[in-house]
Amino acid sequence: MPSWVWIPITIAAAGFQTARNAFQRGLVGEAGPWGATLVRFAFGLPFAAVWLAAATLLDPPQAAVRDFAAFAAACVIGATAQVVATAALLVAMRRASFAIGTAFQQSSLPFSALVGLGVGDTLAPLGWAGVALATVGLAVLSWPKEGAGRDGWSAAAFGLASGAAFAISANAFRVSAHALAPGDPVFGAAASLVVVQILQTVGLGAWLAFRDPAALRAALAAGRRAWGAGFCGAAASIGWFTAVALAPAAAVRAVGVVDMPMAAWAGRRLFAEHLGWRQIFGAVATAAGVVAASLGHS
Repeated sequence: MPSWVWIPITIAAAGFQTARNAFQRGLVGEAGPWGATLVRFAFGLPFAAVWLAAATLLDPPQAAVRDFAAFAAACVIGATAQVVATAALLVAMRRASFAIGTAFQQSSLPFSALVGLGVGDTLAPLGWAGVALATVGLAVLSWPKEGAGRDGWSAAAFGLASGAAFAISANAFRVSAHALAPGDPVFGAAASLVVVQILQTVGLGAWLAFRDPAALRAALAAGRRAWGAGFCGAAASIGWFTAVALAPAAAVRAVGVVDMPMAAWAGRRLFAEHLGWRQIFGAVATAAGVVAASLGHS
């Protein structure tokens, strides 16, 4: 497999992720952030299972499980972090805007770089310079408009929390794929995704059944929008899981910045949202930073 194949995989994943976020954002008003989060996992699970079956048939794994304990722990940590990250992202999008919420998600870049040090991934000096520039851009984006009040600050807080949790999940999924099948990253990514989505569907579904049955009912009754979110979510996760199995999580998240212009277009067309000059500057600085980080990964 070519060493660069993770790049087009990441770009495709970013496109599906933007579509998934748009479906989920439209469900927040009915099902709440946790119900909209559940939709992504529950309705995406059948598609993830089909992908695992196809990956197994087309490229059967050649090696046994290397470290089941590490695989299980990474799946649990990654599944939990991804649930928290998704819910926080949806809250940020609702309190700020679709495009700005997506930009906040890029805070996973500096967090991924830091978390990645713990799993042996490194960045060259150019990469760290990119991380620093992206952090500056995110700081500009995080500063609310004058008069925005509590919602402006809370949107920034939820957005940054989302990025941190996505960074943890991305690195956890990289660990799980390699712990399960070190010589078969695509199969390891597919199996990790299915296990993670089962954990997320059962865990979050049970929690909602106990704490917020109305949100659970709204999520399950969402119909075509739910299936749209599930399909796009599964396609995005397939791309992300495969990419982080093939390359460091920080580099993958860096290339994934292409979702920012996608989100700006979607926010304008679907939700009639507009960006101010300060927000545009912050987004451009963030994008430049992640590009530098992607060029400087090692």
